[in-house]
Amino acid sequence: MHFKNLHTAFQLEENSFNNENDLLAFSKNNYTSIYPFLCEWFDASEFINVNTSGSTGKPKTIKLKKEFMINSAKATGEFFKLQSGITALLCLSIDFIAGKMMLVRAMVLGWSLDILEPNSNPLEQIKKGYDFTAMVPLQVFNSMDKIFKIKILIVGGGVVSDELQSKIMDLSTKIYATYGMTETITHIAIKPLNKASGFSFKNDVFQTLPNVYIQKDNRDCLVIDAPKVSERILVTNDIVELVSANTFKWLGRFDNIINSGGVKLVPEQIEKKLSQIIFQPFFVTGIPDKLLGEKLVLVIEGTSFKLDKEILKKTLTKFEIPKEIYFVDKFVMTETGKMDRGSTCKLI
Repeated sequence: MHFKNLHTAFQLEENSFNNENDLLAFSKNNYTSIYPFLCEWFDASEFINVNTSGSTGKPKTIKLKKEFMINSAKATGEFFKLQSGITALLCLSIDFIAGKMMLVRAMVLGWSLDILEPNSNPLEQIKKGYDFTAMVPLQVFNSMDKIFKIKILIVGGGVVSDELQSKIMDLSTKIYATYGMTETITHIAIKPLNKASGFSFKNDVFQTLPNVYIQKDNRDCLVIDAPKVSERILVTNDIVELVSANTFKWLGRFDNIINSGGVKLVPEQIEKKLSQIIFQPFFVTGIPDKLLGEKLVLVIEGTSFKLDKEILKKTLTKFEIPKEIYFVDKFVMTETGKMDRGSTCKLI
């Protein structure tokens, strides 16, 4: 089958391979973390079993077509003009789709790939530079002094805060936010995050990859038709503003909406405003209230401090001002490093 073919230029830790059996033997002896996935990739099945992250619902295992994973890899290569022979770094967990797809891209497109055990500061020990890699926002935040060693960086697995974006704005690395999910085989849309990648406030939108078609449903949530990577049309819970046929602004999650006394509040939009005045991890959410049904509360990680009420009034509308503020020592995170709002709320 065609997905068994390795690109002749593919390298793993600067080692080349004549066929998949050579790669399997090498990974079994040297990189046990990727060996089970490679065994599954090169078997006779047309599908791969992939775990979802659980950031927007219960974690589950879904089947993805290998053919669609190859299509996704080619779309990324086409969008970023990533040719065979480039160097790439895998510093995400191979247990989830983002890590798996870095390996698939390298094998399909013929990259020279290095692998690091996933950690929160992946560039700390690296000595060489790379053409391409993918990280979550926490990894980017902790790698500021070494980001220049990466030419193109895609960031997924969480919202990039205004604070982080301001820190990366003038860096020489081309840095992009990605939009996607396990069901779309990682990203189906890309947004520039800094000047080097073409960011501008007038054009702060996600652009879809080739062969991706978008619309909204009656909830204003994004509907994705991407026949090259999914057999079915995907109805998301992401509230968006459609800017054109292939661009959109992400506004927030429908399932996070707080209905407080009949007023619908989008936490992500409130958090964007609050990020101008709160400089440690936080989120807003709704908790049951006898009078309002739900009341808006602010949850902050770390030592408690007093927020100036006048500054809050200047920053937020009257309905967006939290009714209560809670502090917790440490937020609960998912396996992929995303904030678990539901589990964290149980701490308050």
